[in-house]
Amino acid sequence: MTESEVPRTTDDEEIRALWAQACDAWTDGDAHAYGETFTADVDYVPYDGSLVRGRDAVVETHDTLFRGVLAESALVGDVESIRYVRPDVAIVHTMGSVLMPWRSKLPKRRLSRQTVVAVRTDDGWRFTALHNTRVRPVRVPGPDSLPSRASHAMARFAQRVGAGRQRAGSAAEMPTG
Repeated sequence: MTESEVPRTTDDEEIRALWAQACDAWTDGDAHAYGETFTADVDYVPYDGSLVRGRDAVVETHDTLFRGVLAESALVGDVESIRYVRPDVAIVHTMGSVLMPWRSKLPKRRLSRQTVVAVRTDDGWRFTALHNTRVRPVRVPGPDSLPSRASHAMARFAQRVGAGRQRAGSAAEMPTG
């Protein structure tokens, strides 16, 4: 059994309690308490793909949300898994969503999965990174499917006319923010 497979009951309980604390703070509309579940230098990617850096920015953003479009909302969800990559670092997957005040149950289309990095600090476990994404599974087309054949044809056409990404190692330009 490797160290990452060793049962970590106390750590697991503390990390699950930290996630519950984050959910409770959100549901209470308390941006400062929500922020306390994160490290000062957290990297936070909400479902829209933006990047929020630092606890202060997370608190400021969520204070605006809790007083605005997410007023009276609840953060509901559970920890799906915890995997320790070191004794003081864990990858945590959670599943849940924001429950708006006019709903009594989550619509399936609002379900999200979070990948969270938890680190042990002098103040206990804290989240140092969070990436949130909507759950929208798609079926991956097989190599002989119509979408795959169409993609191959378009790639061959682009190569022939000199359009698109060139194979000689040039990278496509990334949009800047």
